[in-house]
Amino acid sequence: MKKTLFLITISIAVLSCNIKKEEKGELPEIDVDVTADAGKLPEYEVNWADVNVGTTTKTVEIPKVVIIMEEEQVEVPFIDVDMPNDEEKEERTLMIEAEVTENEHEINIEEIWASGKKLFVISELSKKEKTIGDKKMRISDQVTLNAPDLEVKHYIVGDKPDRVFNTQHTYVSDLETLKSKVGDYKVIYSK
Repeated sequence: MKKTLFLITISIAVLSCNIKKEEKGELPEIDVDVTADAGKLPEYEVNWADVNVGTTTKTVEIPKVVIIMEEEQVEVPFIDVDMPNDEEKEERTLMIEAEVTENEHEINIEEIWASGKKLFVISELSKKEKTIGDKKMRISDQVTLNAPDLEVKHYIVGDKPDRVFNTQHTYVSDLETLKSKVGDYKVIYSK
């Protein structure tokens, strides 16, 4: 039984290749003096399966998130500041942004305070009920300012979302703490 199985295995191995004899072989001639002429082994060409590696085009479903930015005309608050010494004014946009996860949020510029050559932009970040799942969302608000070059500092009243993007502004827990930190100021804008 073992012999038959061995012969079948050998037969399968031999029959799975296409072997073609290319040349006859001959054994070396041996002289009794122990000198020998070089012999020549037969050459064989072995043909096996052709293997091609490449790419092919398939249609598969790939999830994609698309954000469309559209221009739209909206009412944006406009603040015109005239300084006592008639400094040259420049129009610029004061924008506040935050990146949030889990729930929708809203951010609004509530007040702008002036103290000397500094402006303090006070915004409020509030969490909404609607969830956004595992997505992230950027929210923003803006005010147009026409004023001389002033130093601008942004403060956001609310819990700081755990995103690297949110490290560019200072978050405070309540407005009273901020008022004592700033000192004397004049409210030049209130929503």
